[in-house]
Amino acid sequence: MAQINVEEIIATETSRLCKQFNKSFLDCADIVKLTGLGTENARALMRSKHFPMVRVGRRQVVSILSFVTWQMKESMKGDEYYGEKNKYKTW
Repeated sequence: MAQINVEEIIATETSRLCKQFNKSFLDCADIVKLTGLGTENARALMRSKHFPMVRVGRRQVVSILSFVTWQMKESMKGDEYYGEKNKYKTW
């Protein structure tokens, strides 16, 4: 089976989302659009301990690069849970 290059996937997805949203940071409304979560669940996600949220004044935002990297790491955790540990890890 071919090795998956995680860095390439992250770079491609980050570039795609930057173009789609025409910015480099996402706010709660953007997270709602991307994840399909409701507003309150998106806010709870952004406040969670392991989510890479930063405050800019009173706003809570996440860089697209951090969001995509966080998504990939979370999906790898799922693979580890199902017994496919390090299958995709190339970093």
